[in-house]
Amino acid sequence: MLLSVIIPTREEEKTIAATIHELRDELTIPHEVIVSDARSSDRTAEIAREHAHVVVVFEGDKHTAGIGRNDGAKAAHGDLLAFIDADVHIPDPNAFFRRALAHFENDPDLVGVTGPQRALPAVETWADRASFGYLNAVIRFQNNVLRRGEGSGKFMLVRRAAFEKVHGFREDLVTREDGDFFYRLSKIGRTYFDPKLVVYHGARRAHRIGWARLWWIWTINTISVTLFDKAVADDWTPIR
Repeated sequence: MLLSVIIPTREEEKTIAATIHELRDELTIPHEVIVSDARSSDRTAEIAREHAHVVVVFEGDKHTAGIGRNDGAKAAHGDLLAFIDADVHIPDPNAFFRRALAHFENDPDLVGVTGPQRALPAVETWADRASFGYLNAVIRFQNNVLRRGEGSGKFMLVRRAAFEKVHGFREDLVTREDGDFFYRLSKIGRTYFDPKLVVYHGARRAHRIGWARLWWIWTINTISVTLFDKAVADDWTPIR
C-alpha cells in the first residue's frame, strides 16, 4: 500500500529540504513525498524539485492551505494520504507511520487519524507546553469521546476514498480548514486521536505574535466558522 505524504508550502525555503529528507532517507514504507507550493517568491519550489517525488505549483490568484492540500491530493497515487506542514519534525518516521497505518488495517470504519503536536525541545517554552497540552487534550476528547472530528494540519492521515467522499478541504477557509475537514470526515466514519503519534515543529507563529494573540485568532475564527460558516481572517500571512 502506497503512502502519499502531502506538504503544502508557502515561503518555506529554510525548512522544506530537511522535512523532505527526513522522510525520504528514513522511511522504508512505500511512499511518495508531494510538495504543493503556493507559488512562493523564494526558492521553495526549486528546492522541492530537487528532493521531492512530485512538486505542484499553484497557478491561480488567491491561495489557501486547503487549495494546497487538495492540489497535492490530486497528484497523489496512494490509498492513504498524510498531510503535514513544511516545518514538521518526526523523530522516527518508520515507527511513526507503521503505528499510524496499523490503525487503518485494524479498523475498516476508521477514516482519519491525528495526534498531538509539540514545539521542538530546543525552542519549547512553558507557554508552548501549556497551550499545546490543552489543545491536544481538547482534540483528543473531541475525536475519541465525543466522536466529533477535530484535527490540526500539522499531521492528518486519511483514507483517500474518504477524502474524496467529503470533497477534500474547503478552499474558501483561510484558517480552520483542518478542523472543518476532520469534522466532515467524522460524519462518514470514525476519526481517532493517537496520543503517541507526536509531531514537533518550531511554533513560529506563537513565538512571533505571542500565545495570547494566537489564542484570540483561533477562538474568533472557530466561532465564526461554527456559527456563520466562514472565517474572520482573509489571509494567513506566513511567518518565517
